[in-house]
Amino acid sequence: MEEKIPGSSNALTFGILSIVLTLFCCGPFGAIFSFIGLNYAKKAKAFHEANPGNYSGYDNIQTGKILSYIGLALSVILLILTIIYFGLIIAFFATADFQ
Repeated sequence: MEEKIPGSSNALTFGILSIVLTLFCCGPFGAIFSFIGLNYAKKAKAFHEANPGNYSGYDNIQTGKILSYIGLALSVILLILTIIYFGLIIAFFATADFQ
């Protein structure tokens, strides 16, 4: 009987969390969960390559890696938009003539 690759479900979980936290909660802080998910995916892939026939669940590794990359991209986009937003606010107040 084949058992799951250690860390494959963690990679998937952190990949999902990176997207959910980026969109609904913490914005760019979801990137932290993306990096954690990518780290678990890397470790699980190395474990699978060492013992390819003994374990199942390689699809969780791939899905977790893809979701982590998507979460990381969303975090970067949101960070850039946040910087632009606050930059425009600062530029407005710096050039406004309040008399």
